[in-house]
Amino acid sequence: MTDDLDCCCLCPRLCRADRAHGRTGYCRSGADVRMFRWGPHFGEEPPVSGTRGSGTLFFSHCTLRCIYCQNGRWSNGGEGETVTVPELTRRMRVLAEQGCHNWNLVSPTPWLPHIAEAVKPLKEVGISLPFVYNTSGFERTETLEAYSGLIDIALADLRYASDASAKEGSDCGSYVAEARRAIQWFWNRLGPLECDSEGIARRGLIVRLLALPGREREVIGNLTWLRKTLGRDVAVSVMAQYNPVGLARVMPGWNRRIRPEDFAEIECAVDDLGFENGWVQPCEDETAECMLGDDMTEGYGTVR
Repeated sequence: MTDDLDCCCLCPRLCRADRAHGRTGYCRSGADVRMFRWGPHFGEEPPVSGTRGSGTLFFSHCTLRCIYCQNGRWSNGGEGETVTVPELTRRMRVLAEQGCHNWNLVSPTPWLPHIAEAVKPLKEVGISLPFVYNTSGFERTETLEAYSGLIDIALADLRYASDASAKEGSDCGSYVAEARRAIQWFWNRLGPLECDSEGIARRGLIVRLLALPGREREVIGNLTWLRKTLGRDVAVSVMAQYNPVGLARVMPGWNRRIRPEDFAEIECAVDDLGFENGWVQPCEDETAECMLGDDMTEGYGTVR
């Protein structure tokens, strides 16, 4: 574990920060795990949440700085508590004992060495759940390969199709190339979404595409890329839930909701491109309130 922390290159930013000795890089992660929340979660896509919930571990700190992040208090602000590796093991054990369908690692990249250590004692006594790798998509494939044992189901964002939008929205001008490379890695390693007889995800890739105001055509661009590169079998989760919080409230072009007429173009693209697996979130009128903490997947319709 210390090797990765001595010179941190876990994400594509390659900060090389000596986290083991108190230095931090772009994401501000240090030597010890920070976690904001954990417990059964029912707000993911239906095969992930299932009937007993997804055993979700919300980690603090993030490799992006999205101006509209609804989790900004802990992803960028670092709120949360310091958690030892044995405590992380205990929490994962509790989630398994509570009957959760999986261990859902939200923004895990800075903490992969710790998570790998935490799961060892559980596997030694036969406690095992599928891992959901819940990511912004901004990943190094070398890191994914090194920690592939923590990835059974990839719940991966494909947020932008334009470097300019990625830079303005998430301070990440290299996002498109890195995220698409990661998506291809997930697909090659995991393949299409596989569910058990009860419809619970066991393995595979789900690609999340969040519509952003004035950038709806970037979703269509990414859908087109997915259709051409991976084919129609990839599961897509198209989301209309964008809400201008944080800095986005005062940023021109980012300070409004998605318009239903703009989102309708995305829905048509899903149909026209022939996707057969996934979900499309309904788009409310842009004047409707969307409060922080709303169930983000409530009312998803299946891809037609």
